[in-house]
Amino acid sequence: MDRQVNRRSFINTLGVTVGAAAGLGAGLGASGIVPYSVARAGITPKGKIPDTPFKTGHMTFLTGPAAVLGEPSLKGHTLAAEEINAQGGLLGSRKIVTLTTDEAAGTDAAVKELRRLKLSENIDMFTGVISSGTSPALGPVAEELKVLTILTDGCTDFLFDKAVPNPKYVFRVTNIQSADGITAAIGVAQTWPQVRKIAHLHPDYSYGRNAAEHFSLAIERLLPGTASVAESWPKLGTTDFTPHITKTLSANPDLLICSVWGGDYVAFYKQALRYGLFDKMKVASTIAFGVAPHAIGKDHPEGVLAGVHANYHFTYPGGNRWPENAGFVQRYFKRWNEYPNFEAEGAYTSLYVLKTAIERANKLEGGWPGDEAIIGQIEGLGMDTPAGYLYIRPDNHQGYKDTVTGFSKNTADYPFPVLDPERIITIPIRNISAPAGWPKPGTSHNESTAAANWIKTTWPKAAG
Repeated sequence: MDRQVNRRSFINTLGVTVGAAAGLGAGLGASGIVPYSVARAGITPKGKIPDTPFKTGHMTFLTGPAAVLGEPSLKGHTLAAEEINAQGGLLGSRKIVTLTTDEAAGTDAAVKELRRLKLSENIDMFTGVISSGTSPALGPVAEELKVLTILTDGCTDFLFDKAVPNPKYVFRVTNIQSADGITAAIGVAQTWPQVRKIAHLHPDYSYGRNAAEHFSLAIERLLPGTASVAESWPKLGTTDFTPHITKTLSANPDLLICSVWGGDYVAFYKQALRYGLFDKMKVASTIAFGVAPHAIGKDHPEGVLAGVHANYHFTYPGGNRWPENAGFVQRYFKRWNEYPNFEAEGAYTSLYVLKTAIERANKLEGGWPGDEAIIGQIEGLGMDTPAGYLYIRPDNHQGYKDTVTGFSKNTADYPFPVLDPERIITIPIRNISAPAGWPKPGTSHNESTAAANWIKTTWPKAAG
């Protein structure tokens, strides 16, 4: 029999914070943490450092609806490379050269491109990737090729739960995918506890399936008695959402939970406006505001729980309360005349993770460090980044940072809606993800993810 606890008490135990002063991350002030201001600064390397270029392969969506995420990824990567190169390059000598490739070509093409980049172009590192369909296809290939890889997204739990359960060369800086659905569920339970009838709208591939499952697992414990009254699964790249909108409306739900992303989300919300959908139900999204900020129009309704892939929105932390973010946003805007999204921040951060690890390895070894030494420094690395404190767990090479979501609001400060600064929701990532050592799928359980099994095993059901 499921044990029951008070809902408010349960949410409080998860460390949920709401408001402009929401927490910046568990690592603030912790010893051994590398501030970004230090990570960006030049150092005096030990030993002889070659001056040959450091070649990176950066894969992201450069065409199609997903380019609204992919273009900021490349811009964030480029900004970091330009900053590092302005200091002379990695260890002051090796300038970063980037070879780009379009993820829109599909999974098979992505695998071929990674092989070409390593075997023909002899890249030193591979980075990028957005789709949850791409990362588990590339992970085993990167391990086989022994190419140092820092994925900036492609956030599926499946990558490290199943595809690469014992990674050596592959890392990822974005939050794990299960955090998206769980974060949205907590936001709903915190804000709209009266919700009972829920409609689903998710892209018909791994990201949408994962978001739907983990939202449902969390919401049935946070708000027992809810029921799914409709499900829609549009294909990626869908341009006409009319049948999905009318199906949702006919079910008369209290809430629509949506994980449609990129250009697909923009098309959806604009079409939904014509049907008055936002006036007839609450709407929560795992990734609505994950697109480039300027891609969302002022016509976007206010009060939507507008997720940012549980990772980052450029307005938070606001002002100068977190210099790492304030400086990044200023430099990004100066370079590109637009504001960054979570893809831009992740791609930017990945190169500074690399830079920091190389510098630490150089202090230990002298000269240019080999991949083994660099990997040893990325494992367990903690850094203050624009998105807050990032910790890369050594056991699974997954990056963790406290999750963030909020509510859409139009302000006079920007020509597009942003997250309401008074209603930011943050959640410590350690409280909504399976801990180190938790059994993976196919071991002592057959759940889809370790996170799913952890929720089913440890979360009580809330009441009141």
